[in-house]
Amino acid sequence: MRISIKLKFSLFLAALLILAVGVLSYFVLRGVERNELSQTEHNLAQHVNTVNLRVKQTYYTGARLTPQVFMQQRGKALAAELAGFTGLEVTLYDSQGQQAGTSAGGPGPGPGKPDLSTALDYALNNKVAYQSEGDKLFYLAPLQGPEGQMGVVQLQYSLEGARSFQQTLLNLFLTTGGVVLVFSFILGYLYFNRAAASIGRLKKAAEDIRGANYITAPPVRRKDELGELAEGIYFMSREIERSIAAKDEERRKLELAVEKLQALEQQQKQYIGNISHEFKTPLTSIKAYVDLLNMYDDDPKLLHDAKLSIAKETERLYEMVEKVLQLTALEKYDFESQAELLEVESTLRDICGRMKGKAERYGLTVRLDAQPAHIWIDRESFMHIFINLLDNAIKYNVPQGSVHLYSEVRDQRVWITVQDSGIGIPEASREKIFEAFYTVNRDRSRASGGTGLGLSLVRNLVEKQGGTIALLEGSGEGAAFELSFPLVT
Repeated sequence: MRISIKLKFSLFLAALLILAVGVLSYFVLRGVERNELSQTEHNLAQHVNTVNLRVKQTYYTGARLTPQVFMQQRGKALAAELAGFTGLEVTLYDSQGQQAGTSAGGPGPGPGKPDLSTALDYALNNKVAYQSEGDKLFYLAPLQGPEGQMGVVQLQYSLEGARSFQQTLLNLFLTTGGVVLVFSFILGYLYFNRAAASIGRLKKAAEDIRGANYITAPPVRRKDELGELAEGIYFMSREIERSIAAKDEERRKLELAVEKLQALEQQQKQYIGNISHEFKTPLTSIKAYVDLLNMYDDDPKLLHDAKLSIAKETERLYEMVEKVLQLTALEKYDFESQAELLEVESTLRDICGRMKGKAERYGLTVRLDAQPAHIWIDRESFMHIFINLLDNAIKYNVPQGSVHLYSEVRDQRVWITVQDSGIGIPEASREKIFEAFYTVNRDRSRASGGTGLGLSLVRNLVEKQGGTIALLEGSGEGAAFELSFPLVT
């Protein structure tokens, strides 16, 4: 019995479309299911991060309690608050697996409620667990505290919308597949040649997509299954193109995150350098007085001055250590400024007194001429600025030299000048002197323990306080730095 080739191809086309629609439906549905699961897990993980951040914030800002007591006392209020943040039902458990609070109505397991004990035990071991019950997904994750896991957070997520969408998508694929099968059989028998040409165009479109040449319009415009298939390929092409673009965007964000991490690493290095230099300044003054006491231990006035200065610098060191410990605990890498009203003349006199021991050790004189004035500034930063400038003026001076510190008020600003009779700064080094780790005289810096960070930190502190600093152009030997700060009237 002879069978028409058109009939053969129609039957073959029908079988092929059944297979194609079935395979496509399976992979698309599986892909959608996996994608929804992945998005659900990602969203729930983000909610868990939000919960952990909020719990830690509440734990640190409230009265310091043990994690167990904290969970029992604050669990119920936290669960209700977190439910408002996440839009989900939230249940908190302590480290013993006891319910500490829930945003749901009931106090705990009961009739009609799922048994989550296995998932809870899994989450108490610092692992993530989830369990599906009907149209609900229970997501349990570790609740991290300051010293480790302090409990478990349970989020209840509704799967009804996702399952309804999957069922709708499945029905859509089944319906489309049936329609494509019937029409392809009829039209394949009557219009095989035309269909063959259309299939050729569809094949070319698929090859273009495979070669990353995404189509800009449906390859076939027909009011039949091939036309629908063309629309589907066009839609798939657009979705693939969007997915590739999304991946490129994620890669860009990842590169940005890497850059931020590198910047953080650089900030940490700068932080360590700043701390080292902060500690070095008061230690320099203490060491100078210790050296003087070793040489003139029978001088009562020197002994009195040394005890006062060493006590001040020791207290300053203690305060800096406290700041460092606080910043380390908060994972911050910069000192916070606490501005206050500061009297310039008395503060400069205190600074000169602290550096007097080092100046006498080198046979130098420090002279202060200051006008009474007030500025708004962080006291510790002000001390650090001028102790560093005086320290440099002493280190890079000449025997029997002098350091002159004077201030005046003009144009609603306080102008303070630190001038020395030392070796001066060469013209070639004037533009680089405020750069980090730059030293004018490496041999002199190595002998005095200089790192080249002092003036860089000074400029940074001055600018943070709304001031200016400049190296004055002067005649003769020595160097002079002029600083200005807004006057408080």
